[in-house]
Amino acid sequence: MGALQSFPGQPQYLDLAEKTGFSFEQIGVLHKRFKQLSHKEETLRRDHFSEIPDLACNPIRAQIIEAFFDRRNFGQNGEGTVEEIGFEEFLVVMSHFRPPSLPMTEEQRGKVRREKLRFLFNMHDTDNDGTITLEEYRHVVEELLSRSGALEKETAKSIADAAMLEVASISMGHMEPDEFYEGITFEHFLKLLDGFEIESRMNIRFLNMDTITLCK
Repeated sequence: MGALQSFPGQPQYLDLAEKTGFSFEQIGVLHKRFKQLSHKEETLRRDHFSEIPDLACNPIRAQIIEAFFDRRNFGQNGEGTVEEIGFEEFLVVMSHFRPPSLPMTEEQRGKVRREKLRFLFNMHDTDNDGTITLEEYRHVVEELLSRSGALEKETAKSIADAAMLEVASISMGHMEPDEFYEGITFEHFLKLLDGFEIESRMNIRFLNMDTITLCK
């Protein structure tokens, strides 16, 4: 992967359209946005994302930005992170937010759902060990609650701990007093979100070049 030198209609765009589901027109718009963010450089760095206004006040801003540099999200079963991304990596990660195409078969819908949930899971499994631990989960909940300004950090921590216990009871059923809950596996994550309509909720307004909202 890396920088892209072609224009819509050329073979590279055809490959990206098949890989991401974006149309040529959408790829062209996103390429302009990529160049705008990177100041016409061939790669994006984390600091470039600070120029997205709607992202600045997002409570999980750090996780969203890090998702763009996580090899797991590039579609090649990679591990670890990178310091810079080219347009193709940017587009592949953006495709996780793309609203689903209609109509879809049940098999296609299931595949889209699983891919989106895997992406969300990776955002919170920050050490890439296949489990969202109490500490990782606590961090996310604390960020969401404490940034609202309505709760003190210790109160947010207590809520996070209580929520994790609830997650454990749903995932594992009855637990003995001396049992230790290691964290949420991806299979547990799927179970927890069973029935939650993620396919159309996890999307962005990718055609708005001035105010891309990364968590719509």
